[in-house]
Amino acid sequence: MLTFVGLGLFDEKDISVKGLEAIKNADEVYAEFYTSKLVGSTIDKMEELYGKPVNLLTREDVEINPKWIERGKNKNIVFLTGGDTMVSTTHIDLRLRAIDMNIPTKLIHASSIVSAVCGLSGLQNYRFGKSTTIPYPYLSSRGNKIVSHTPHETICSNLKMGLHTLVFLDIDMEKGYMTINEALKILLEIDLIKDRNQISDSLVLGIARAGSDNPTIKCDYLKSLLDADFGEPLHILVVPANLHFIETESLIKLANAPQSLMDLVND
Repeated sequence: MLTFVGLGLFDEKDISVKGLEAIKNADEVYAEFYTSKLVGSTIDKMEELYGKPVNLLTREDVEINPKWIERGKNKNIVFLTGGDTMVSTTHIDLRLRAIDMNIPTKLIHASSIVSAVCGLSGLQNYRFGKSTTIPYPYLSSRGNKIVSHTPHETICSNLKMGLHTLVFLDIDMEKGYMTINEALKILLEIDLIKDRNQISDSLVLGIARAGSDNPTIKCDYLKSLLDADFGEPLHILVVPANLHFIETESLIKLANAPQSLMDLVND
């Protein structure tokens, strides 16, 4: 049996009772934290609460050579991920591989940033379009700076349809966790390249450390948040489209958005 267990948003205590029971009954426990990470916890804290050693997998262990899956043929294996299980395509691929090996699989869900963003901000979940990820710029073989325009294009497409955009921020082994400030500067840079001001005047929402006791939630126009202090990771960004009046009130009261937004509703 291979059981996929989501760990929730912030620390080791976010796990569900059902997930904790699955770990305690497991023969072996594995985890990956390169797609997401519990920044409020450590492997030591997890092992203390779970009562089992946690084998940390590398990206190669998960995506290229996941031989550990085969142990599910004869043992009860649990695979841990931050957030909700199966949100990442990588995890879906692992489940399909297990099914191809005739290994039974099971899912135990947990809280996800996808729903947490709506709860923290008051934005309505059915009004979100396609999500996107802003990767760190990189240098080409010729030393040229390469910046992906895909996130910008996704946001603009959603705005045209009146849909909000959930923007995930890159996690890099060397550069660390991308901040909201870095993400906004990348979007502004692309806006200037395109010379269209499609996003630079937009309202944006930044959320840091969702699931913790003290998350940071700030909403303002992009240029006003460029240097805002969001504190420690993990960060996530939202670019709202046109707002429902309840969403407007929520952003003002929950995310300290400009009071002037209410004038748009009254108009």
